[in-house]
Amino acid sequence: MPLSAVPPMKAMILAAGRGERMRPLTDSLPKPLLAVRGRPLIEFHIEALGRAGIHDLVVNLGWLGGQLRAHLGDGARLAARVAYSEEGYPPLETGGGIHRALPLLGPSPFWVVNGDVYCAFAFDQRRLPAGVLAHLVLVPNPPQHPAGDFVLRGGLVGGGGGERLTYSGIAILHPDLFTGCQPGRFPLAPLLRAAMARGAVTGELFTGLWSDVGTPERLAALG
Repeated sequence: MPLSAVPPMKAMILAAGRGERMRPLTDSLPKPLLAVRGRPLIEFHIEALGRAGIHDLVVNLGWLGGQLRAHLGDGARLAARVAYSEEGYPPLETGGGIHRALPLLGPSPFWVVNGDVYCAFAFDQRRLPAGVLAHLVLVPNPPQHPAGDFVLRGGLVGGGGGERLTYSGIAILHPDLFTGCQPGRFPLAPLLRAAMARGAVTGELFTGLWSDVGTPERLAALG
């Protein structure tokens, strides 16, 4: 199922979480503002999306969200246009947070990326084939998650038997994935699994630099 180019796309950076495993670093700083090689994590995503021509971004705000808003502003400093989806605290989990932001994202498929991963993934402008509701970027299983999440077979992602890979926190989602959802707090995974059961989720394997910056030790290892 090839993905053909069609501009422009929008993207959502998930930035509302508390970052419990990163405490005490996240007691006074939102996780996406933690620095890797002297720069906040979230800036790497914004610049990578910009290199793909994706400049219209939505950032959801929860824990210490005011600091993110103050740092990014309207995005112009990073050649982006940033809109904010306010969630407050506790945040709405991944599914609920994206659902709340849909009016800002519009009717077309959009990229979504966890604000607390560090990677060299090259975003691009794509459209999903007819009937596909999500496209997941998967990575080889890291030491902290050896069991993986999903199976990639013939370009389709599922949860059945076979060699499992880890979801990178990067995906293209179609707004129709959220059809029937009600506002509130809910996870994304059940929606993806339901779509997988219908053969509506494609995927790809990314083997380049990727790290789930989930602990102070993994942050320090990035240098």
